[in-house]
Amino acid sequence: MSGGTSWQLVLHIFMLPDFRLRQREYLLEISRAMSARLDLSALLELTLRSAVELLAGQAGLITLRRDDGTFSPHASIGLPLQAVPLFEPLWRDLESEENRGAISDMSLRLALASKAAGVPLRQVVALPLDIGGEAIGHIFIFRTRGAAFGSNDRQVLSAFADQAAIAVQNARLYQQVSAERERLDAIIENSGDGVMMINPYRIIQTWNKALVNMTGIPAAEAIGRPCYAVLNLRTPQGVSVCHTACPLVHPPTDGRLYAEGIHHRADGLAITLADNYSPQFNEEGKIVQIIANVRDVTRLREADELKQTLLSVISHELKTPVSIIKGYADTLAREDADWDKETLAEGLAAIEEEADRLDQLINNLLEASRLQAGGVKLRLGMVDLSDMARNIVDKLQTTTDKHTFALEFPEDFPAIQGDYERLQEVLTNLIGNAIKYSPGGGLIRVGGIVGENNTLRLYVSDKGIGISPGDQERIFERFHRVDNRLTRQTPGTGLGLFLVKAVVEAHNGRVWVESTPGQGSVFWVELPLG
Repeated sequence: MSGGTSWQLVLHIFMLPDFRLRQREYLLEISRAMSARLDLSALLELTLRSAVELLAGQAGLITLRRDDGTFSPHASIGLPLQAVPLFEPLWRDLESEENRGAISDMSLRLALASKAAGVPLRQVVALPLDIGGEAIGHIFIFRTRGAAFGSNDRQVLSAFADQAAIAVQNARLYQQVSAERERLDAIIENSGDGVMMINPYRIIQTWNKALVNMTGIPAAEAIGRPCYAVLNLRTPQGVSVCHTACPLVHPPTDGRLYAEGIHHRADGLAITLADNYSPQFNEEGKIVQIIANVRDVTRLREADELKQTLLSVISHELKTPVSIIKGYADTLAREDADWDKETLAEGLAAIEEEADRLDQLINNLLEASRLQAGGVKLRLGMVDLSDMARNIVDKLQTTTDKHTFALEFPEDFPAIQGDYERLQEVLTNLIGNAIKYSPGGGLIRVGGIVGENNTLRLYVSDKGIGISPGDQERIFERFHRVDNRLTRQTPGTGLGLFLVKAVVEAHNGRVWVESTPGQGSVFWVELPLG
């Protein structure tokens, strides 16, 4: 043995432990870095780059198991991207029983894959990424030159693969959890119902898009604040539901965690919200979070109120004429009385009048029902509204001696296409209301003007009690009546203006009111000329 050769051998012997020590330190450092990463793509790239560098390789490849049990490449280095699928012979059937554990002779597989891909690879070492006895993937390290991989390389890669498998599995689990959380977040965010998630201290953690639209409160203003401060529901009497009857603080005896109350939006709109609470418990039986499903039940409550109003109106409005008819009928039918013709005529006239009133009430109810079900059906023809208004005023003038009328139509006021009977109902209702709600009498003006955009306008003006601003929109709703002393004393169902609006809108027009309480009202009807 020459001197140079002997010296190199001695140097190699003395340096070998130090090399292995540095190798293990490097492996520990890489393992720590891998453990800190939860992004799967970044982790695979770090794992592969570190393994190639650690084993002095020139290329590398990692496969992972798919849901169907087969393997596919997920990361590569030093290989043309389009050539990677051609290395499939390397990992084909590696999950079979005889290929579990360390993968021994890959020479033939490498030769086939290299030839197919046109990449001159000379050596390969491969190990499974094993978790609990199951391969979740494989790692391949290639050399295009130099010595063959030895047992030390395999040993180092084995330790590396164990660490990499754990890190990859953690990253995949984190990825699955993140994907599931994103899916659930998307479901919650795009749910048609409002969803609010709060912690045991009733601090809002989640506030979805439906709640933003429903309440007018942005998520940024809600999250992190107590739910009772953000959504302070109140009873119709103004009592705070959240402070006096919150089911989370005062659990009901029936166990139903439900709260309902009125929420006043910043834009002034009042809506009724219903909260259903569903607590989530941990293994110790303690509440960890509470999911609140929030729904806007304003329409339901309005429907309930409408139903009660309808029953009240019908019972009140039917009771009076029926009582009058029965009273007159009983009186006229008495056998011990001999009524003269004048008394009989007066009694029969009263019966007829109240029967007409009943008929009108029933017709209005039926009309409202038909409008709700299928809209207004029109029989169109040319209508002279000025002539119609004159006939209605002449008829209604006989019903009052306190009011005077002024007709204010220009001589060339145009006729329109419309349903004569329906439009007659509109004017009769409006003029009749002007009489009814100006009990002190005065001037009632009925007129028309040609408006802009090929329209005409009718108006009915009175000097009556007027309508408050809060009621001016609602008076056109079914059964709505202004709450004041006069309306409580005046018979009516609250259907007249609802029918007026429906007929006008069926003619592609619109109706509105201008009014000052105590000074009178002007009702406007705009109809198209064309």
